[in-house]
Amino acid sequence: MKLKLERPLVVFDLETTGINVSKDRIVEISLLKIFPEGNEELRTYRVNPGIPIPAETSEIHGIYDKDVIDKPSFKELAPALVTFLTECDFCGFNSNKFDFPLLVEEFYRVDIPFEIDHRKFIDVQRIFHHKEPRNLKAALQFYCNKNLENAHSAEADTIATWEILKAQMERYEDLPSDLAGLHNMSGQNNLADLAGRLVYKGDHVVFNFGKYRGKRVVDVLSRDAGYYKWMMGGDFPSQTKNVLTKIFLSTKSND
Repeated sequence: MKLKLERPLVVFDLETTGINVSKDRIVEISLLKIFPEGNEELRTYRVNPGIPIPAETSEIHGIYDKDVIDKPSFKELAPALVTFLTECDFCGFNSNKFDFPLLVEEFYRVDIPFEIDHRKFIDVQRIFHHKEPRNLKAALQFYCNKNLENAHSAEADTIATWEILKAQMERYEDLPSDLAGLHNMSGQNNLADLAGRLVYKGDHVVFNFGKYRGKRVVDVLSRDAGYYKWMMGGDFPSQTKNVLTKIFLSTKSND
């Protein structure tokens, strides 16, 4: 079974300074754009994060401060990335919890809001865990009978992710062949923000953490404006704050 694409799909992977979506930065990004016609375009960039790369992180992905000191910043790369990613859906490995939110956070950090509405997000790891709970190295070995060379290189991980998705489509006849079905299987269909702090419950957005968990955001903000101020000043991703602000402003317009 082949994957049905109605528009380009971008398979991507990030190497970063750490695992904090709000604070850490990209040091390498690789993007493999697959077009509905079947042709592919691969782009890989090293990025100067503007902050030191912790030694323990460099030991994992092999990228040190000296390797990115003369590389462009994300701000310099952002316009070309936005153009490359326009009208595309996305695919990654463990990307719904980390790569997607961190990438969007980088765009917000340079004042380029990156809208996620009407995009599909495919997480190959979620499909893998549905079928064969393992990690990327094991997935490549299981599905493609290949060893993952140069693991924790963004480009190697990106290509491996694409190969795994193609192999999954061939192996499992019951998998959806369209991105909408895979999007639902990837568990991204009820998130109002990429960090999962706000989720949809029916037609309403509710908090997914803290003392107001399960409560409608519009109701909470209408009676507790201080909670909005607390979140805006807190360690939450910019995209989460952007969604929260839209809801907060809607409560004011209804006054």
